[in-house]
Amino acid sequence: MRPRDYASSLAERAPRDHKLAIAISDANWGELVRQLEYKAEWYGRKLVKIDRYFPSSKRCSNCGYVVEKLPLNIREWDCPECGIHHDRDINAAINILAAGLAVSVCGARF
Repeated sequence: MRPRDYASSLAERAPRDHKLAIAISDANWGELVRQLEYKAEWYGRKLVKIDRYFPSSKRCSNCGYVVEKLPLNIREWDCPECGIHHDRDINAAINILAAGLAVSVCGARF
């Protein structure tokens, strides 16, 4: 089997084979992280990784309250503690930046 045939075969099977789809996704994520590490080193920067289970979308970037459940189809939510309105992706980006800065400055673990 030629490499191109093999790749197209994997692409056809991946949607039906959950384990294969996860393996391909993990491999792609690993490559992205490798490239980010390379670029950070190239430019004299530090790449900070946070825990994959850090609740970046569910944590209020204003007061720190963590929502118990937040399904992926909910794109906006209001914090029940402080009442601020959040866009899920923007809120996650703010929380990830804050966690990365905390790790850089004081060595906190997230």
